Amino acid sequence: MRVAVVGAGVIGVTSAFAVKSAFPSYDVKIFANEFSPNTTGDGSAGLWSPYLLGDTSAEDIIRWAGRTFRWFEQLWKTGLSSETGVTLLPVTNVTCDHKDVEIKWKKLVYGFRNLSKKELERLSDEHRSNYTQGYRFISYTAEPVMLLPWLMKKFVALGGRVETRNIKMLHQLAEEGYNLIINCSGLGARELVADKTVVPIRGQVYRVNASWTMQCLMRNDGDACNYIIPNVNNVVMGGTNQENDFVRSVREDDSKHIYDGCIRMMPSLKGSKTIRAWVGFRPGRPRVRLEYESLSTPAGKEFKVIHNYGHGGSGVTLSWGCAVDVVAMIRNLKVPELNSKL
Repeated sequence: MRVAVVGAGVIGVTSAFAVKSAFPSYDVKIFANEFSPNTTGDGSAGLWSPYLLGDTSAEDIIRWAGRTFRWFEQLWKTGLSSETGVTLLPVTNVTCDHKDVEIKWKKLVYGFRNLSKKELERLSDEHRSNYTQGYRFISYTAEPVMLLPWLMKKFVALGGRVETRNIKMLHQLAEEGYNLIINCSGLGARELVADKTVVPIRGQVYRVNASWTMQCLMRNDGDACNYIIPNVNNVVMGGTNQENDFVRSVREDDSKHIYDGCIRMMPSLKGSKTIRAWVGFRPGRPRVRLEYESLSTPAGKEFKVIHNYGHGGSGVTLSWGCAVDVVAMIRNLKVPELNSKL
């Protein structure tokens, strides 16, 4: 049984690792034109927190995000933080929005609670703002720049293979003898499977040296957002969520928005040293696409595809949960060559 995984971001690598772990006899190979540390995920802070998921159902988000949260918990408890970048951190999220926000995933995290009126007034005074609501919880970060190499090492140790190659059409791989293709192409799905509902959600961030930062602070007001997320070796200051924006260069007005907003929330960052500025494109979609499809090559040969893309700003948050569903879908496929050795 030959399985091709297209894409080497956090969705692709977790899917490949999960499939190879569940089906050791399968020949699983990852195809991508970029691998870590050059994927979009490598620039992200890796905070577990559902974000920019469009109309994806709450049921799906809770299932995928919950499995991933418990996976991070297992990695953290078994002493793998130094290898995987999994860290436990307190998070404060505030907004000036007057529309009530229901946090449907709050039971998945540790210590979730809404902020009191007194706490909102204090934070508003400190941040020179006018917060109307907010909440606190404890969550994990799993930095892709550390998690991806660890996963890849585990995948290769199981016998998985990788190839640097830009796949233009899925049927190429079917013609090369792959029985199943797992499409984790992210934003690349716009061209690979002509899915124009996938759009870039531009994110600009800064990484700074600020080892004294011990908590995540986040402010979300529609398109205006700021966040401060500590990582193992630096701190991420952000950010933007500009939909359908293909500009890869750093913008000065966005830099000012990030700097001014983050300094207002945490003045001590004013003395931090900038390591790098970075721009990446989250793969936005009306909803995450995780489904099976049967396709045919130009010559009429049928092949199987599992699509797993469109995770918006939640690639890390949903990664392991979606990978577990990919494994379950393979088990449920009534195809002899897929199930003969299970």
